[in-house]
Amino acid sequence: MPEIICTTVYQFPELSEAAKDKARSWYRELGPHDDWWDAVYEDFERICDILGVRLKTTPVRLMGGETRAKPCIWFSGFWSQGDGASFEGYFGHANGVAARIRDYAPTDATLHGIADRLQAIQRRNFYQLAAEVSHRGRYCHEYTMSVDVTRDSPTWQPPTEDAEEIVTDVLRDLARWLYRQLEAEYDHLTSDEAIEEGIIVNEYTFTEGGRRFG
Repeated sequence: MPEIICTTVYQFPELSEAAKDKARSWYRELGPHDDWWDAVYEDFERICDILGVRLKTTPVRLMGGETRAKPCIWFSGFWSQGDGASFEGYFGHANGVAARIRDYAPTDATLHGIADRLQAIQRRNFYQLAAEVSHRGRYCHEYTMSVDVTRDSPTWQPPTEDAEEIVTDVLRDLARWLYRQLEAEYDHLTSDEAIEEGIIVNEYTFTEGGRRFG
């Protein structure tokens, strides 16, 4: 026979501290929303454009049968050996990278250093360097990136001896920078402050002990 049971439910701010901890744990287990990394990717694409890196893309099918170009960026994280980020693309000369990156990210010393090193090695090669960046293996960290450096010289001059090593190191540093941005974004989205905001905005209710009710 049906029975009606009355339960008192609470908004998050009304819970005890112990119940809040349980509510946070429940919400945190849901994980960040799908594609939480989109804003980081968009920022990275803009930075690549400034530095002279054109990311490769792959078609992704959308609902309705249409497709969009997805940048070839990969990452895994954030707690295991082998975690990291990598990308595929083409590198070439871009004008004024050192000044432009400082305009775009005035306080990011890591990006300033990356731009300075790329500009310096291009200068030593009369701005004729180009490179293709490819991904190798099943992991995603920066050492899975293979960099093939060439020089587009009208007199067939080869790249300077240090060119391939420097370009490879700098582009891997760029992948490390990307990974740190992704990790920082994830840490922000899973912080207590962000968790509480998500719970309150979605108007979830809980039992007195912090179990999600509705």
